[in-house]
Amino acid sequence: MKVFTVVGNRPQFIKAAPLSLALRDAGVDEVVLHTGQHWYHVMSEVFFDQLGIAEPRYRLDLHTSDATEMRPAIAARIAEEAPDLVLVYGDTNSTLAGARAAADASVPLAHVEAGLRSGDLTMPEEHNRIEADRLAWLLFCPDDRSRGALEREGVLGRIYVVGDVMADASRLFTPVARARFPVPHEPRSYVVATIHRQANVEQPRLGHIVEGLNRIEGMVVFPVHPRTRARMHEERLVLGDHVRLIEPLGYMELASLASQARVIVTDSGGLQKEAYWYGVPCVTVRPSTEWVDTVAIGANVLVDADPEALAETVASASMPRNRPVLYGDGHASERIAQVLVATIPSR
Repeated sequence: MKVFTVVGNRPQFIKAAPLSLALRDAGVDEVVLHTGQHWYHVMSEVFFDQLGIAEPRYRLDLHTSDATEMRPAIAARIAEEAPDLVLVYGDTNSTLAGARAAADASVPLAHVEAGLRSGDLTMPEEHNRIEADRLAWLLFCPDDRSRGALEREGVLGRIYVVGDVMADASRLFTPVARARFPVPHEPRSYVVATIHRQANVEQPRLGHIVEGLNRIEGMVVFPVHPRTRARMHEERLVLGDHVRLIEPLGYMELASLASQARVIVTDSGGLQKEAYWYGVPCVTVRPSTEWVDTVAIGANVLVDADPEALAETVASASMPRNRPVLYGDGHASERIAQVLVATIPSR
């Protein structure tokens, strides 16, 4: 069996790592294509070094997030490899380009993280999720809520609730990350902030978020995304002395840092879930989230881009005492591999 995996940015590298290992163990031949959507070394290549993902057979190096530009190049590689299945992850433009390219090449599509919905159609990611799910033959959901969303939408593919591959990555790699990358701060003495979504790096939202970070009491460690740094420089936004701006971190370094933080402030979907698995309260600077369960139990609070609410919520943030298991048990990758082996005839 041959599976053609399309990845292009940080969250997809993390999700692909445990599943690549599971596919290898199941005897599946995986061909990886890296679109180049994230091309900074620390946001891209380092994941292949740190996480054991199969080295990409194809690197498009397009240095773009435009799905229209990626699509024909991906379709050409799919046609060349003639795989049994194309595999995409999450909700990025690389996901959308890979899904459309699979359709162009008439190859079945599998979508990992299917069925997630924030209900916010102003987000490009929401449109990407919906279209990928409509094109997919196999839909791997993290939970029953996601399956329900797909059933209401009447998708035609086969739906499987397998858990979340991000939980697999957290289970496998966090202990290794802490041992390999010790944090130079006292655990629970600092806040970690990550801001990268397109809406949040535009004015006036970015200015409001910076103001909110400046109002937080105590040290804030801010691994800054290249796009965010550039926009802050252009807009002449100044962070307080207690906000320590550092370069972007690889997955392992960030896992070590974030898992020992007092609070995580983020607009990342993946980090919201990781915060829950780490046992660290999360404050999300978005008006909505696809991970509504973390909000429902009080482990994650949405503050949009309100500076005062951001600072106040960080000050009062806490984790619920009895945390239910959310998004699987850390073995989703094995279940996905089992479904693929049982569903797709070997060559």
